Amino acid sequence: MQVSRRSFLEYCGLSAAFIGLGSSKLGLLAEALAAPNAPSVIWLHGSSCTGDSISFLNRISDAFPATVADVLTGAVNLVFHATLMTPAGDAAVSELKRVYDTGNYVLVLEGGVPTAFRGGACVVYSLNGQETTYMQAVQEMSARALAVVCAGTCASFGGIPASGGNPTGVKSVRALTGRATINISGCPANPDWVVWAIVQLLTGTPVELDADGRPTALYAKRLSGAAAPSLIHDKCPRNNLVNPGAPPEATSFTNCDGRCTIQLGCRGPFTKSRCDGQWNAKATDPNSPPNQRWRNNWCVGVNANCHGCVEKAFPGPQSFYEPYVL
Repeated sequence: MQVSRRSFLEYCGLSAAFIGLGSSKLGLLAEALAAPNAPSVIWLHGSSCTGDSISFLNRISDAFPATVADVLTGAVNLVFHATLMTPAGDAAVSELKRVYDTGNYVLVLEGGVPTAFRGGACVVYSLNGQETTYMQAVQEMSARALAVVCAGTCASFGGIPASGGNPTGVKSVRALTGRATINISGCPANPDWVVWAIVQLLTGTPVELDADGRPTALYAKRLSGAAAPSLIHDKCPRNNLVNPGAPPEATSFTNCDGRCTIQLGCRGPFTKSRCDGQWNAKATDPNSPPNQRWRNNWCVGVNANCHGCVEKAFPGPQSFYEPYVL
């Protein structure tokens, strides 16, 4: 499935404010995409709910992409994605193998890696009747990839598939391979953040990572590089230390509108992320002031707790609705 690099550039241009691209970076991206040997993107799935792909499909705007079809055919130079691609069977895998042989690709991995039963709990494709497990594919393809991007918490840290008594021995990609990965954690991952990571790689821009392999630009500071509170709690409008006009902390979900829900299990004080800005942003009135032109939807904004889904400890052994202790 070869899709339009021109459309990818258009996507990035219209989303520049959300993925931190200035005019100079867009120029570099245009040059990179115009090169005949521009890298391709291969996206494989392991133990997950495919929610990161659904999040990506939901990245719809009033400009581009305006429909799911635009995402499928114009948002990423994607050659393999089991959920989205039209080809199937040996034809699809043969194209994957062709790109694999060149080594000129960015590998995006979604889902934890089952390691028990020699990886047999998760088969990702077959070619000429021979099955390949996700564990095998991750080991082989990450070794030759230009870079590895983990989309979502499951690939980044193990997430829900690695929790509890799961008998399949799920591990994160980094724990399996020992290779440095760019972890775009989240359950699901923000689609603009995944695109941001791919753009940095295509333009040869170094990506500063924190101790957990996450880009500091996405999880610890503003995309502009300016300093900003990294913890959700420290920039939450429900925190009356941040917003002195906020009402007292909530003690019940029956009366929590606009109130801090830390006593009800909110993990904002333990969560580093930019969720407060540009998550599922939708254009409002184009005639309104620029700082009021976008409406952001995030967990806190819809009266829900922050569940800390970007963190390595997610989901953790505790209920999401009782005071959280690290």
